[in-house]
Amino acid sequence: MKKTVQELLLVDNIQLNHDNFKLVLQAPTKLPQIFPGQFVNVEIKKATEIFLRRPFSVLDVNYENNTFSLLVKILGRGSKVLTTYQSGDKISVIFPLGSSFTLPDKNDRVLLVGGGSGVAPMLFLAKICGLKPENVHVILGARSQQDHIDISAYKAFGNYYFTTEDGSLGEKGFVTHHPVFSQELSSFDKVYTCGPDLMMKAVAKEAADKNIFCEVSLENMMACGFGVCLCCVEKTKEGNKCVCTEGPVFNINKLTW
Repeated sequence: MKKTVQELLLVDNIQLNHDNFKLVLQAPTKLPQIFPGQFVNVEIKKATEIFLRRPFSVLDVNYENNTFSLLVKILGRGSKVLTTYQSGDKISVIFPLGSSFTLPDKNDRVLLVGGGSGVAPMLFLAKICGLKPENVHVILGARSQQDHIDISAYKAFGNYYFTTEDGSLGEKGFVTHHPVFSQELSSFDKVYTCGPDLMMKAVAKEAADKNIFCEVSLENMMACGFGVCLCCVEKTKEGNKCVCTEGPVFNINKLTW
């Protein structure tokens, strides 16, 4: 898929909670097709000491308006500065980058597991996967209720479950502790996950043990997006791979986890 570097217009910057923001960017030309799991690389010019671009998963796409949305979680100086941008600002973006999740077959029952910034591709996948809502189950994990974002706009596309480490929303514990995962995992045809490494590895292990198709979207530091800087190399069963070009989505059977 052809990559492009464009100056995009920031249409809206919406604060979702204390450290999560939704940025809506508009392209001056017709958007290419963008799929769940793909990402964009953003230049943060206002942070003059930061030279490398920052990768963000695509949360949603509106082809009629030529816009797509990013979920930006404040994790460091770059993401913090990016959340201070205002409507009307121009932002240089390379997109679309990387591989996408394999879309499920029409009769599949799927489980999507997201945590942290990994919530974005899970919500996007739930929306466009083409399945009946009763066949889409999504577990979202966070430290506490205030770390979860409002997912009202996506409720029509599946069944949603929450976990929090402090028990303030949904099931107390990690995503793998939720009964839908711990007790019903064998009932799913496909499992997709994105989030912290430890979370994805735990999900992948259980899926592999039950011989369930599972794809993960890795969150390695992808600074260039072209496989040049080698910041994002991941060891796989086929040798070292650049996550930004060979991924970020990998079938767990190809990883050395």
